[in-house]
Amino acid sequence: MPLEPFTRSTPLTFGVELELQLVSLSDFDLTAASPDLLHLLARKPFPGNVTPEITESMIEINSSVHAAYSPLLAELQEIRDTLVAAGDQLNIGIAGGGTHPFQHWSDQKIFPKSRFEHLSSLYGYLAKQFTVFGQHVHIGCDNGDDAMYLLHALNRYIPHFIALSASSPFVQGHDSLFDSARLNSVFAFPMSGRAPFTLGWAEFESSYYAKMERTGIVKSMKDFYWDLRPKPEYGTIELRVCDTPLTVERAASLAAYLQALCSYLLERTEAPPAEDDYLVYNYNRFQACRFGLEGTITHPKSYDNVSIREDILATLARMAPYAEKLGSLDGLHHLAVAAAGGSDAALLRQQYERQGSVEGMVHAAIHWFRGERRFQRR
Repeated sequence: MPLEPFTRSTPLTFGVELELQLVSLSDFDLTAASPDLLHLLARKPFPGNVTPEITESMIEINSSVHAAYSPLLAELQEIRDTLVAAGDQLNIGIAGGGTHPFQHWSDQKIFPKSRFEHLSSLYGYLAKQFTVFGQHVHIGCDNGDDAMYLLHALNRYIPHFIALSASSPFVQGHDSLFDSARLNSVFAFPMSGRAPFTLGWAEFESSYYAKMERTGIVKSMKDFYWDLRPKPEYGTIELRVCDTPLTVERAASLAAYLQALCSYLLERTEAPPAEDDYLVYNYNRFQACRFGLEGTITHPKSYDNVSIREDILATLARMAPYAEKLGSLDGLHHLAVAAAGGSDAALLRQQYERQGSVEGMVHAAIHWFRGERRFQRR
């Protein structure tokens, strides 16, 4: 279908989507519980929104639209508490994390929804392997041109969000040696990666999307699995590289950081994005996935090699005045502590060392998501 007009939304408002794991409390494997959980949740008011995902062992929650960090965090905590209470009724655990550490894709069941069944038919086993869990953040834009500008101006900061959210070190029972192994599953899809380099909405619509639609390969923006994509029906850009963090506090903080960065970038004081910026994009993305905060990236303008951790800390300090104006400074403080300390991926590995089992990691992740202090971070 033709691309929808870009709907104006209030600039720099934001919302969050989180894909969550549904876990059996008997063996800590994923369990196909989303139909029962969604049925139970439909019987009572639910803050935000909750929807099925491609397999029955996962759900997606959506926040409302917010302008500042504290209201977003409060709503995510209310959503979490509602989910946890429903999970307790059904005797299932709910957890964050970008991958379940030992589930097998062949055991998963496709949720009975026409779009998911179509994707399963089209992509074969990749659809079940897409039982991975991500956080998406939407940022409101005044117009399509601003959306396309931000889409490319943010390319330099994509490794920050990968490293700060990384929570998928284990796959199929083994340490992958990646901090974010989840993104390897996403990259298997043909329409993944980065958006084409177009800086204006009219050019994107006519020169790229209209041609792609005529090929028959895509029918809507949902068919693109880009790291960042415009969402014209919402009037937003959508960041898609983050693993689902272990806590909603980390999720809200990542949204606050993106909001501050967009506020800064829209001043257009940085050198404008250019096609050549993407020469280092895949390498930098790999470094963040593989090594997380310990990685090294190449600056797209200067070609200097930069520590991801040091680059994040310096950028957080530079974004502090923007976050303060937006009422989101506490979110940046949360991320500064995380960047100086360690990621969720490191925390999961520490838990594996303590517990000696992948089941122990899942047990801990369930408690972290609940907001409990039973398992302390180092």
